[in-house]
Amino acid sequence: MIPTDSIFLLEKPEEEIQIDLPEYYKEGFFSKDSLFHPELEGGRYGSVGDPVPYSVRGDDVITSLLLVFFVLAVIAYSNIRGFFSRQAKNFFHQPHEGVTSMTETATEARFQVFIVFLTGLMFATLYYFYSLHYNGDSYILSSQYYLILIVWAIFLLYFLVKMGLYTVVNLVFFDGKRNRQWIKSLLFIIALEGLLSVPAVIMGPYFDLSIHKVEIYFAIMLILAKLMTFYKCFIIFFRQNVVGLQIILYLCALEIVPLLALWEILDVTANNLKINF
Repeated sequence: MIPTDSIFLLEKPEEEIQIDLPEYYKEGFFSKDSLFHPELEGGRYGSVGDPVPYSVRGDDVITSLLLVFFVLAVIAYSNIRGFFSRQAKNFFHQPHEGVTSMTETATEARFQVFIVFLTGLMFATLYYFYSLHYNGDSYILSSQYYLILIVWAIFLLYFLVKMGLYTVVNLVFFDGKRNRQWIKSLLFIIALEGLLSVPAVIMGPYFDLSIHKVEIYFAIMLILAKLMTFYKCFIIFFRQNVVGLQIILYLCALEIVPLLALWEILDVTANNLKINF
């Protein structure tokens, strides 16, 4: 029997049938359950687990970036391996006054500058790992990868300022030939630093090498680079006129002070970008 409050409208055969059912036919215990209504959001069942901690080895972006590093470094070193081997062979030799200095092709000069960019990017990646360990990954940046770009720009500015200071000071006190020899040696040392930093970048996050061992390795590499800088500076500029105080002041003003300023700038930048709770 059809309920009395139901209305059937069938005026014409071609028109649709409109049926009004009572409210107790429409409502039910399961009427609003998401299992019976796919259009409704059912939500999440169960308890929320602990999130997986961030790991560099599981970061596809960093892994892809390191692979690009490796490919670009191989390409760069393959194009300047001749000039690089000549610099390494003659680095500890004393240049004679009448001997023409080594010349490089335009391609070698471009790839030397490119290696400086790669070295800065390698140092920026190392500082990114260092910052993740001590500061965490909470930054005001929309993406934490922007920190690598910012630190990379700081390192490139550091290399540019240091070379500019060396050029200005050396042109005042020394001739252009010695200045060119020094710039080539400085580019070689920077390229060597980038090459030696590859094991620290790879072994730290991917071989569970502790951050303290990476810091020790990087400190040894930095000390070695500064000793090579000290030796080459002595050979080129101060071999004939040995003035101990002069070379110490020279290297302190153009090596130690810019390095300390660089570390302070990196520390201030990281602290300003970090979210402080």
